[in-house]
Amino acid sequence: MSDLTVLHNPKCSTSRSALETLDAAGKQAQVVQYLKEPLDEAALRELIAKLEDEPTDLVRRDSFFKDQGLSDDDVATTDQVVAVLVEHPRLMQRPVIVKGERAIIGRPKDRVAPFVED
Repeated sequence: MSDLTVLHNPKCSTSRSALETLDAAGKQAQVVQYLKEPLDEAALRELIAKLEDEPTDLVRRDSFFKDQGLSDDDVATTDQVVAVLVEHPRLMQRPVIVKGERAIIGRPKDRVAPFVED
């Protein structure tokens, strides 16, 4: 069983690129399509505890974010990030790569290879 997990959105080119990078490196990963299998509060807190990036970076600031009336002030704390992502899973940054007790957001794309080889 692999110790790699990719939180993946197949419609995202960066997320698809992460899977290609893993494949090219000969790494196998559990792929979780987080829009089909959204993370609950406990899973999000576990993910954030492993995340090497700031928790607020886990939230996409796209047009949907703005359409929900959200601002940076609404995702400044871990509790706020968890609440927003439980309500709006599509706002989670992708891909997220989890390796054992560490996790990163796979943006930019060149972060993925060194992380999985480390």
